[in-house]
Amino acid sequence: MRRRFAQVDVFTDRRYHGNPVAVVLDGDGLSDEDMQRFATWTNLSETTFVLKPTTQAHEAGAHYRLRIFTPTEELPFAGHPMLGTCHAWLH
Repeated sequence: MRRRFAQVDVFTDRRYHGNPVAVVLDGDGLSDEDMQRFATWTNLSETTFVLKPTTQAHEAGAHYRLRIFTPTEELPFAGHPMLGTCHAWLH
């Protein structure tokens, strides 16, 4: 299955000068293993997966849910991946 994917340079407006993050804009349906495999393949410090919000979060106003992976593990939070994902999601 094809997935919408972007690589975003965070903290810059110049291409290839920022802190890169890979963003999968339609991560629903991917298993934990699929996400980890994709993050390992990108070989960036972080790869994010945009998912539909949980029902409760959606009712509270959330527009998406985010999971963040390094090439070796999932992270509970990371700043630059969140900023880069939001930029990609808005565009």
